Amino acid sequence: MGERGVETTTGPLPIGEFAQFVQRTVKQDPMFQHQALIGEVSQWKTHNGNVYFTLRDEVGQMNCVIWRSARLAVDPSIKEGAKVVVIASLDLWPKRGNLQLVVVRIQPVQTLGDMERIKRELIEALRSEGALDAPKRRLPSLPKHVAIVTGTRSAALSDMMRLISDRWPGLRTTVIGVMVQGELAPSSIVRGLAVSRRLADPQVAAKLGLPPVDAVIVGRGGGSAEDLWAFNLEPVVRAVMVSPVPIVSAVGHEQDMLVTDLVADVRASTPSNAVERLVPDRHGTLMLHDEVALRLHQGAQRALGQQRQRLHLLTARLKQAPAKGLRTAQARLERGRQGLERGVRQHVAEQRRRMERCRTALTMSHPQRVLERGYVLANDPSGNVVTAASTLAVGQAITFHFADGAATADVTKVDLKEDNT
Repeated sequence: MGERGVETTTGPLPIGEFAQFVQRTVKQDPMFQHQALIGEVSQWKTHNGNVYFTLRDEVGQMNCVIWRSARLAVDPSIKEGAKVVVIASLDLWPKRGNLQLVVVRIQPVQTLGDMERIKRELIEALRSEGALDAPKRRLPSLPKHVAIVTGTRSAALSDMMRLISDRWPGLRTTVIGVMVQGELAPSSIVRGLAVSRRLADPQVAAKLGLPPVDAVIVGRGGGSAEDLWAFNLEPVVRAVMVSPVPIVSAVGHEQDMLVTDLVADVRASTPSNAVERLVPDRHGTLMLHDEVALRLHQGAQRALGQQRQRLHLLTARLKQAPAKGLRTAQARLERGRQGLERGVRQHVAEQRRRMERCRTALTMSHPQRVLERGYVLANDPSGNVVTAASTLAVGQAITFHFADGAATADVTKVDLKEDNT
């Protein structure tokens, strides 16, 4: 209890310890992290590669910093008096007790406005064409060949390949590497989607000894509005629209809807979510197969039992009927009984054959069966499946898995085929 009866939360704390506590609090509270803020720039200056300025409006202001380690490209048009939008997180410097905003993105309001205007105009044009009302195609229940159009050596691609291997080992995938941001990204993505269309052509795929592509994933990990801008441009959007097979838009963002999200058959929240929506889980599929087979068998047995009961009831009634016409009725009844049992047996047999074909297909797609046919599965030291020679480096250790064991070798040379697409 203080001199005036004021209760204290704690005993006396060193001020530095309290400042550090405040720093941890603001850094851990989502309310103070990655906020989009708008205001006017003042006191813009650079020191030791860091940029310091104040963001203000008629109500208040806060100090801001852009650390040089962030390697943030700053629009040269930004200067004192410019109106900007920033993405920033609150931080406190305990030694001086200064609160400041650490900026990870800054853009003139006018530039963002122009980008939104272009995006809005494209959406309106697509809506007037009826493109946004076109029916969405269903994804294949069990894809045979999936094309992935994304950046090579990216975390998004690594996550997708790992998840595909976990959910359905041995699924045929073709990675079409493209640039996913920058000035060259739109044309690169358009070319990548063109390759996926060719691989979806049965004749082209047959010449390559592959099943035709029956689904496409196009996208990348998250990023700023500028990083994702290629997926809002008309050439990329049009390339998505003309895909002959279902296409999944898989850009790792939640803040806004990209135009490719609107025209794709399925919008996934992240690249990993795209795999989860497209590739079934092998273990779950086998369990469902067994459950359906059991239910089919039990249903057929119940139906057959019910018909037999009806036949017994009719037979009993006929025995009580006048003798006239009894033999004829019994003969018709017997023919009906035989036809019913024959039909039920044929139905059950056909369903069993269908289920057996499904089980055979599932069994043959298992990686072990593929290895027994003379193929080899290669993994890098991290356990990732090696799907392209471009991912290898000289001196890298590779583990080869055969049907009867495994062997490890070092890469001594990498020869890449020229892209004649």
